[in-house]
Amino acid sequence: MTVIGLTGGIASGKTSVANYLAQLGAKILDADIIAREVVAQGSPALKEIAHTFGPGVLHADGTLNRKKLASIVFDNSEALEKLNAIMHPKISKIVADEIAWHKQTGEQKMLLLVAPLLIEVGLHKQVDQVWLVHVNPQTQIDRLIKRDKLSKEEALKRINSQLPESERLKFAHEVIDNNGSWENTRKQVLKLWNLYATGDTDKKN
Repeated sequence: MTVIGLTGGIASGKTSVANYLAQLGAKILDADIIAREVVAQGSPALKEIAHTFGPGVLHADGTLNRKKLASIVFDNSEALEKLNAIMHPKISKIVADEIAWHKQTGEQKMLLLVAPLLIEVGLHKQVDQVWLVHVNPQTQIDRLIKRDKLSKEEALKRINSQLPESERLKFAHEVIDNNGSWENTRKQVLKLWNLYATGDTDKKN
């Protein structure tokens, strides 16, 4: 089984690529879903977050108030570092356990770890290949404005809060160009599936 880490900036098209790979037969491991499970009601991580940032980050029913927490850590690097110190080790541990389990029991040819923060969290160290869904800055801005109904200023703020694309490219084994049509992207993804799902990477040369 080949373990692929799929990443990319906001509005790059990671979800579409992941969904297509799932159709082809890849097993999907979604880091965002794992992150939500880590802060489930009553979880140790949620208790630690409430202790660190105050009870105001919880709803009345004891679940996480994501908007409130986001308002605290957004544009506050010190607060974000505290949150990451709570979250990242727990997410990494679950990912490592899941990968190990699938390698032992899974019959799929490919395990796809979908993680927007794959590199920032260090999850790239747990995969065999890093695939980057790449779009140019203007395409990213246009798609984000359309998708989330944002102003250009808001879109740029979200994009600039993430790791620069130039840094992601340094870690990428494969780059999926998603600037054009979906059909063009689909052909690239299918080619990579045929290459890596078989484990015969010699075909690349």
